[in-house]
Amino acid sequence: MKNLEQSNYSSALQTVKDLKAKYGATWNAINPESAARMVTQNRFKTGLDIAKYTAAIMRKDMAEYDANASNYTQSLGSWHGFVAQQNIIAVKKHHKTTNKRYIYLSGWMVAALRSEFGPLPDQSMHEKTTVPALIKEIYDFLRQADAIELNDLFRRLEKGEDVQDQIDNFETHIVPIIADIDAGFGNEEATYLLTKKMIEAGACAIQIENQVSDAKQCGHQDGKVTVPHEDFLSKINAIRYAFLELGIEDGIIVARTDSEGASLTQKLPVSTEPGDLASQYLAFVDAEEIDIQDALEDDVLLKRDGKLVRPVRLPNGLYQFKEGTNIDRVVLDCITSLQNGADLLWIETPTPNVKQIAHMVNRIREVVPTAKLVYNNSPSFNWTLNFRNQAYDEMLANGEDMTNYDRSSLMDVKYDDSDLCRRADAKISTFQLDSSREAGIFHHLITLPTYHTTALHMNDLTQGYYGEQGMLAYVKGVQRQEIRKGVACVKHQRMAGSNLGDDHKTFFAGDKALKADGAKNTSDQFESKKTVAKPELVLQN
Repeated sequence: MKNLEQSNYSSALQTVKDLKAKYGATWNAINPESAARMVTQNRFKTGLDIAKYTAAIMRKDMAEYDANASNYTQSLGSWHGFVAQQNIIAVKKHHKTTNKRYIYLSGWMVAALRSEFGPLPDQSMHEKTTVPALIKEIYDFLRQADAIELNDLFRRLEKGEDVQDQIDNFETHIVPIIADIDAGFGNEEATYLLTKKMIEAGACAIQIENQVSDAKQCGHQDGKVTVPHEDFLSKINAIRYAFLELGIEDGIIVARTDSEGASLTQKLPVSTEPGDLASQYLAFVDAEEIDIQDALEDDVLLKRDGKLVRPVRLPNGLYQFKEGTNIDRVVLDCITSLQNGADLLWIETPTPNVKQIAHMVNRIREVVPTAKLVYNNSPSFNWTLNFRNQAYDEMLANGEDMTNYDRSSLMDVKYDDSDLCRRADAKISTFQLDSSREAGIFHHLITLPTYHTTALHMNDLTQGYYGEQGMLAYVKGVQRQEIRKGVACVKHQRMAGSNLGDDHKTFFAGDKALKADGAKNTSDQFESKKTVAKPELVLQN
């Protein structure tokens, strides 16, 4: 947003000057320019400020996608504020703007990495408060990135560099977060209360799924139990009320359906008239026709098409859906959610197949033409194998010679440079564009990328460090790469706020300030012109 920071600076400068005149000599030590600079470096004062700002961004992006499906958005899941911060710093550095880039907050990663109970499966067993705490943490780190970069610009301005335009047109690191509230952590009141905490921390988009809260499973595992539509809609309402109460009028609700892979329901809803939502839900329940004489004591029976039927009930009391109804249930879930307050959809799928996704979305769009998805480009998929199989099928259908390929071993490294695998990789690289154009996907995310990158990088580093390479494994594989690629964290003291703190201490104590940036600061070893990235790179000296 152009010129906002400079107007904040000017306004803050005049405010402090007026206060100095009002309070006289007792404010002599306060420098208006320093105070205005600090105000500029902290543009967002509260989480609600962030939620309002980012909700407007998402609404704008949704409208632009409706006008042109190539305008899709993206995010990467982050399990720590620092991870999110480095993600967005890198986005600004490499792509020059954060436009259409968000952050995803995964309940899976919160459970696996942030719970006080220790590592947990994705079954909503972690503490409710962990999610809003992580949202706040992420935005604390993103605001710090703003402060550090602007502080550098102000330093350069004081030295006589012409960077005023960069200050005036500074682009914040604050971007939308799509935050996972799982199945709402309880009843609709519990969902409402937790949603408020998430919004107050800065979330503008809440993703909620239609599973039973206390039986929740990861969307890519078995044993999922869905709830009747009325139960799910009450939670959508709870989220909307929370947004409205806190003044976020355009907050976004992402309604996720797990019905594609779910085969069970816990409740049989009450139908009050033929064809209502409860009736449609009950029609999916598997049942066997019986005579009343064959009914057992305490049996649950339904009247269906004039006949008496007994729903298939498992020993644990759960009811089973009819085979082959999953796609129909997905479509009804999505249409019902959109017609009752949801803004975006999330459909968990068994594989990342554009045609399969489009098949469902096109049916939804027959009723709601503007329907659009948030889609999980999940690490639970074997992307390589899935797309090699897709390429194999296409080549086979085209009559191409497939004798050089053993379909049962397409993951084999010997195929990596083959024509089939090049075609598969090309399809992976265009998957997001293709599915956004053909299958209504507005937002693409990877839920767990930094879970896997952390594991991979530690695997690679420890292999060499504890082996013959020793320290060279770190220097060659990490630090030298940071220097060559202009990664801000090569100067980790500065990234943690040391320079920013020095300037603040100077504001507060003047020449008496005890500062870290002196002759014995080893970070100065990274100042060599031969090793430092170009000045225009974000957060680089």
